Amino acid sequence: MLELSGVSTRYGAITMLRSVSLEVEAGRVACLLGPNGAGKTTLIRTILGIVRPVAGSIRFEGRPIHQLRTHQIVELGIGVVPEGRRVFPKMTVEENLRMGAFVEWAPADLERRREHVFELFPRLAERRRQRAATMSGGEQAMLAVGRALMSRPKLLLLDEPSLGLAPLLVEQLFTMVQTINRSGTTVFLVEQNARKTLEIADHGFLLQKGEVVGRGTAAELAASDLVRHAYLRT
Repeated sequence: MLELSGVSTRYGAITMLRSVSLEVEAGRVACLLGPNGAGKTTLIRTILGIVRPVAGSIRFEGRPIHQLRTHQIVELGIGVVPEGRRVFPKMTVEENLRMGAFVEWAPADLERRREHVFELFPRLAERRRQRAATMSGGEQAMLAVGRALMSRPKLLLLDEPSLGLAPLLVEQLFTMVQTINRSGTTVFLVEQNARKTLEIADHGFLLQKGEVVGRGTAAELAASDLVRHAYLRT
């Protein structure tokens, strides 16, 4: 579904990604692991067209997208839950969800999408008129995911969704990701929580200093010395 081939990016004179190649298979959960500063968020921003690659190509369902604008990429079927969630704090839950559906404003369709999100997250239905700024971190995480689902994405990008959440909420989050995937949405999960991520992913990649240094099935990554020593020590 998503293919990056030899993608490199820079911020000024600083190279952030170096010839990154990876693939996300349709219907699967793929993951990208890596420490802070590895370039994970830059990779998400590059896929979305916020950062332009200086080399390489990005294809979505076989179509080149690396020269498209961000809204065009979203319209093709890519949704995102950004790092830090970035909900609109002064807007209510319903208003945040409506912003996620900017591609389609038909009232009946909006209603169906909103009800689907409320089925996934009953807490959001209870808080539908509450401002996002007054919600807990866990509730804001639900809202950020729900907002992304309002565009009915074929591919959902999640950038560090467990960041700052309590352990119980992390468990709920990863269960939710599995539910979304089983409903037919392909997931690309960018995370530092390697243990939980590899429990639900089908395959993945390890990014260090802007380069892919490991790849394979989740089981292969979990068994690799590089991943075990860096992320899975008890």
